[in-house]
Amino acid sequence: MKQKLSDEVQFIKGVGPRWAERLSKLGIKTVRDLLYYFPREYEDRSQISQIKYTAVGEQANFKVEVLKTEYQKIRYNLDLLRVTFSDGTDVVNGIWYNQSYLSEQFEKGDQYIISGKISEKNWRKYKRKEINNPVYEKLDSDASVLNTGRIVPIYSLTEGITQRRLRRVIANALKSHAALIEEQLPGSILKKYNFPDLKTSILGMHYPKNEKHQKFSRRRLAFEEFFYLQLYALEEKKKYNELQGIQHQFKAEENKKFLSELDFELTDAQKRVNLEIRRDMESKKTMSRLLQGDVGSGKTVVAALALLQTIANGFQGIFMAPTEILAEQHFLNFKELLSDFNYNIILLTGSVKTAARKKIEADIETGKTDLIIGTHALFQEGLSYNNPGLIVIDEQHRFGVEQRHSLKEKGDSPDLLIMTATPIPRSMAMLIYGDLDLSVIDEMPPGRKEIATFWRRENRRQQIYSFLKEKIAAGRQAYIVCPLIEESEEMPGLVSAEELFNDLKSGFFKEQKLALIHSSIAAAEKKEIMESFREGKIDILVATTVIEVGVDVSNASIMIIENAERFGLAQLHQLRGRVGRGRHQSYCILISDPPGEDAAYRLEIMCKSNNGFLIAEEDLKMRGPGEFFGTRQHGIDDLKVASLTEDQELLVKAREEAQLIVKADNWQQHYKKLAENISEIELKI
Repeated sequence: MKQKLSDEVQFIKGVGPRWAERLSKLGIKTVRDLLYYFPREYEDRSQISQIKYTAVGEQANFKVEVLKTEYQKIRYNLDLLRVTFSDGTDVVNGIWYNQSYLSEQFEKGDQYIISGKISEKNWRKYKRKEINNPVYEKLDSDASVLNTGRIVPIYSLTEGITQRRLRRVIANALKSHAALIEEQLPGSILKKYNFPDLKTSILGMHYPKNEKHQKFSRRRLAFEEFFYLQLYALEEKKKYNELQGIQHQFKAEENKKFLSELDFELTDAQKRVNLEIRRDMESKKTMSRLLQGDVGSGKTVVAALALLQTIANGFQGIFMAPTEILAEQHFLNFKELLSDFNYNIILLTGSVKTAARKKIEADIETGKTDLIIGTHALFQEGLSYNNPGLIVIDEQHRFGVEQRHSLKEKGDSPDLLIMTATPIPRSMAMLIYGDLDLSVIDEMPPGRKEIATFWRRENRRQQIYSFLKEKIAAGRQAYIVCPLIEESEEMPGLVSAEELFNDLKSGFFKEQKLALIHSSIAAAEKKEIMESFREGKIDILVATTVIEVGVDVSNASIMIIENAERFGLAQLHQLRGRVGRGRHQSYCILISDPPGEDAAYRLEIMCKSNNGFLIAEEDLKMRGPGEFFGTRQHGIDDLKVASLTEDQELLVKAREEAQLIVKADNWQQHYKKLAENISEIELKI
């Protein structure tokens, strides 16, 4: 039967059904999966040393011959195998405990390469050069040396799989299937960047001849990963842009009226981004744009201007938020921002009762509603819109890639504006949002004071509370954020919201007005609590991260974060952004006794910087892309080789090359292999 890379892995020499089951736990089911299961690191065991000149305590590799083997029973349950090796300059003993079966491996005169550290303890005790449990590999003509005497791959493993066996299995797969590896990249790209071919690159990742071979191989494969994802994203963008979109007319009168009623002037960044959005909406192509801006930079006003344009053109506007609290807040904001216009604005969330929902849905369908604000409920089946012109999505990463693509089916190619206050490093934005145009509000409104951020240890709690009491007496309000809702036996060191709320309201803050809010509280009650907090009826809101994004209370000027070491940098920055939204000086106090250097470093960065983009870059470096959003993201999770922190230059090159290819009409006809790869990516979304 003809061999294929899609063959089941169990038919590779040395695998079989039992080992195939173990490999499947590593996501390896086919030969292709095995060949693309790359090492996590390498050990250089290629330099051969001489025993005579190797110091005690030094890690070394020796090319040796077996002189003799000795087996010794030391006591019950303990035996020792000593094999004496020589390289002609001196002798070294290999020592194995309770592995007597290995004695059959070593016969006098056999040639081996052995690796290990010469034991200092054995030298002091016996004055002999000895290696405990050395890595060994027999030198014969039947098999290549895989475990020593070369740059050796180190793989991530699972139970029942050893490095030694996995290396042999991968070597067998390369031997039997390497000839089937077909080049995927165009020859022009290989030549331009001096990339090795695909077969050489895969061999160079598993069994590099030297460090240069491995680096060249990794660079080529990293480029390829970025290139396919960019090709996919740009093709999606091209398809979307080719749709006959809505050509909005600029409504100068409404625009002027809206701006004149604001009690502030737009920043230069807001004006620039507003113009970018306006041009998209006025063009024949369908807008597909990501609006990025730090907390408090004024994205909502820009979104309101865009929604005003679509409504003034006779279309419906749709605004989706990730939580009911946020949807409710945006509903109030938009009602206020558009209060001088006679538009019908409604709120639709999952907690709206059936009778009210039916009325809302009927008004949407018949076109009586101009602007619809809500949560995921806006995209349920059975809800029909009446000529939607613009869809705005807030904090898109909480919805997932699939929903972004499904939006294209709503209405007749409505424009799409996605907003996020999570500062996303450029490399990540390019990868995840490669199908979108990017706008950035990189300027804060004038006069806004920086939030003073402090890190304090647990033993300063009383001083923190005294400071908080002073600020409340001066008329301010505060948030106290906890990592848990309730006490947990599994995490006894963490402060829970319920426990802290009960302690504070009957203790230090018994004279103040406190409330508790978290995700387990019913939506109607959450809404009531937030309304009371907005109106100043609550002094301190004890909460979980339910208040992380978008809750906007200008009089709240103190944010205290318990167990701050438990949160990532981006999340701490989001939480801090809940204060500093009014005219008063605001404070963020991080309470933490961090367990290690990384956690302490995170807290120090928070105290030094209010720049969300700088913080996001640091967060990406520290936690890696997979954890940046806390949710699975198509693209990030598909990277086996490429690194968003180390390979940003490659990502830019990959996007440039992908743009050149996608520009051409019917590029799929010229690059059939690339088109096939792209269709496979599409299936995974």
